[in-house]
Amino acid sequence: VMFIKMLKKIGVAAFAAMFLVAFASAVSAQNNTVFSDPNVEYSFDVPDARWKMTVKPTVTNPNVEFVFVDRLDGHLEVRKLSVAQNVLISDVIKEEEQKLQFLPGYVAGREENFGGKLNGAILNYEYVRAGRPMAGRFYFLRSGSSVYVLRFTGFRDKLRSIRTQTDIIARTFGVSS
Repeated sequence: VMFIKMLKKIGVAAFAAMFLVAFASAVSAQNNTVFSDPNVEYSFDVPDARWKMTVKPTVTNPNVEFVFVDRLDGHLEVRKLSVAQNVLISDVIKEEEQKLQFLPGYVAGREENFGGKLNGAILNYEYVRAGRPMAGRFYFLRSGSSVYVLRFTGFRDKLRSIRTQTDIIARTFGVSS
């Protein structure tokens, strides 16, 4: 009886929409896989099977790269920077930004604070490649004297459309002790 009253109040369409959102969330949570490798000390969730590893870390090269469908749709590079404990993350961002400013059509975006398993900041920017609008979203995540940079790049609209996924990857990025 309570269920029927609730249906009458919110309407069948609204109930169906709520059910679909809950179902989609449950399904997407089940699709996450975890990236980890014995050659690196970090791991993170990969929220969609369309992310494919293109560069596997090795003992001599600890970098990893993923592509979302196509490199121009979304490309992720994970890099580790060693910094002194007293260096501010904003100084690390400025140093990285100096390298980016020479990209064609470079336009700096806003910096954002970011928190997940590791805290840090995000640098957003736009540029042009072969006449097409591109974007970058770099997550700078600190763990002691290391800063891990998750460098996402791709077509501006495509990168914007997978922002939830880039945030999931960064939020779940963790370092084993």
